[in-house]
Parts: sequence; C-alpha cells; structure tokens
Amino acid sequence: MKTITAYFVRHGQTMMNRYNKVQGWIDSPLTKKGIADANRAGKQLKAVNFTAAYSSDSGRAIETAHHILKANPNNMNIISYQFPEFREQCHGYFEGNDLNQMWQFVGEQVALTSESAVLGKYGLEKARDLIHKADLYGDAENNRMFWDRLDRGFNKLRANSSDGDVVLVVSHGMTIRSIVDRYAPELDKGAATINGSITKLTITDDNIEIEFFNRIDYTAE
Repeated sequence: MKTITAYFVRHGQTMMNRYNKVQGWIDSPLTKKGIADANRAGKQLKAVNFTAAYSSDSGRAIETAHHILKANPNNMNIISYQFPEFREQCHGYFEGNDLNQMWQFVGEQVALTSESAVLGKYGLEKARDLIHKADLYGDAENNRMFWDRLDRGFNKLRANSSDGDVVLVVSHGMTIRSIVDRYAPELDKGAATINGSITKLTITDDNIEIEFFNRIDYTAE
C-alpha cells in the first residue's frame, strides 16, 4: 500500500481576504501580510525534505508555494505542479461579492442570515448545496461537484507519487477545512482556516488521515 505524507498550507492573505470578499475561483494578489504568512510557513517547513510541491492553479496558491519553497534548502530539486482540482470551491454568481451579503442571500432559503448560523445548522457540505441553489446562474459548485473534483485531485496526487513521498500542497481555506470535516470532523472546531496555516495529512490508497489541522505554531524538525 502506498503512503504519502502531505503538508497542506492555506495560501497567504489576499486583497479580497482583507476586504472580506467572496474568493473561490477568482483570484487576487497576496497582501504584505499574505507574503509574511507564506514566509512564516516556509520557515516552519524548511526542514522538510519534500519530494514534490503541488498547488492549485490559482495565482495566490502558486505565489504562496513559491515563497515556501524559497526557504527550503532543497528547493532546486523540488518539482512543482499546479492541479486545478485543488482550487477553492466555486461560488459562481457570488464570486467577488461581500461575504456577509452572500450568506444573507444564501441563508434566506432556510431563514438564517449569517455564515456561522448556516454552517452551524447545516454543516459545510449541505451549505455548499444551498450556495449552488441560490446561485442565479447555477455555476456555484454543489457538494457532489466539489468532491468529485477534489477526489480527482487526490487520485492524481497518488498516481504522481511513490510510497513514502513527502509533499507540499498549497490550497485554500474552505477546501482544506472540508477535507478535515470529512475525514476528521472532531478536529474541525468551526474556526476558519488561517492564512498560511499548516495541516498534515497521511494519504493512502483508499483513505486520508489528519494528524493536525490549522497550525501556525508548527515547526518541522
């Protein structure tokens, strides 16, 4: 059985994060804080001998991966890949809108008006279906669409890796939290995934285990 160790890192803060805008498939550059987030993760992971580095194909993830690898003494030997399957969930019509306004609009379907209320009652997976249903154009991913895509990403990673590989994956807040919510729900305490935080996974042929989630105080040795 193949076993892969994966360090998932959320990209650094972006302009749209700073302004509390919905940011899924659309992109914006890292802020100064976002670069600092990425550099912090790079410093914490510099002792890890990565076999390969992956990111989504979003600019913010690619840029974050660049900063992380720059801190690694083996960076010249680490091949980087961009997998669109590791993108953030697509919010369709709501992309770029004010985040609180999106949740008010989505929550009206179930008489709730905030992100915390919707997620608290329905959870991440059913909330994705509510966003899809509220999207006037039908472009937002529902939960099945999201997981079909993400599962393809994990299968591509498995196919591209050998037993014992250690890889970096730079992805996105809700994507990483959704992985934890599915495979280790006891670790998801309802807090947002922090920019530049580290989540450690063990990926086998037929399972994913989560060692820790959302750490900004982790330093590999």
